[in-house]
Amino acid sequence: MNWLLVMAGAMVGAPLRYLTDRAVQARHGTVFPWGTFTVNVVGCLVLGTLVGAATHGAAAASVQLLVGTGLCGALTTYSTFSYETLRLAENGARLLAAANVLAGVVAGLGAAFLGTALADALWS
Repeated sequence: MNWLLVMAGAMVGAPLRYLTDRAVQARHGTVFPWGTFTVNVVGCLVLGTLVGAATHGAAAASVQLLVGTGLCGALTTYSTFSYETLRLAENGARLLAAANVLAGVVAGLGAAFLGTALADALWS
């Protein structure tokens, strides 16, 4: 049953990642990978909130598998983040590559912390 929950979450997360990436990138006329940045930060926020909820006993193991492993696992993408950063650097946009790494890590951690704080506020 656990693998079905992970698969179900991934079946939503993967197309959501693709559609969000395309929608966000279409709005920006830049080489900066805003789509990947967006899905990664949103995934960090969702996962932080889920972890906070689980800490307070408000998220069952099945929800953690469905949303945390399945949805967030398919929504977020470290490999694409790495590839896009490398591509920026190889194309001479080293400042944008560095900004992508710094902003991605800082915003991702910030979103995860925000999610856990939100969960603490809701379930404490």
